[in-house]
Amino acid sequence: MALGDLRGARVVDLFAGSGALGIEALSRGAAHADFVESDPAARAALSGNLAALGLDSRARVWPLVLPRGLARLGAALSAADLVLADPPYGGGPARETLRALGVPGVLRAGAKVVFEHHAKDGLPERSGDLTLARARRHGETVVATYQVTAGEASRETEEERP
Repeated sequence: MALGDLRGARVVDLFAGSGALGIEALSRGAAHADFVESDPAARAALSGNLAALGLDSRARVWPLVLPRGLARLGAALSAADLVLADPPYGGGPARETLRALGVPGVLRAGAKVVFEHHAKDGLPERSGDLTLARARRHGETVVATYQVTAGEASRETEEERP
């Protein structure tokens, strides 16, 4: 997942695991990262990684189950420049998380959401305020970048990609 220059950005890493994506964002200059991980062992590894790299002062770790835990991240999500999501394959968590992030007002205009998902998960091109800007397939994995298009007429129905 290419992240580019993120100087000063606020990042949210959903389904964070060991925190590799959010830690990469911090290493590229992000000002702050919120990490969300439900598994206690993964959270312990993540906290250890942040401490070992001296990044814990620029991070917060949330012990939330997604997607329902997104409601507790209101301030973090509304301030985010970039949301990274690597949900378990199988479609359900990815679709529900995308749908929740696309609700008008959850993310600020111009924010980006990068989803890594299985090609069979078939995420829609549009979900609320989120519009697919680019998708790259790597074998069975797809990295999809969505852009918040607040201000456009949001459609409640999702369009399925072939």
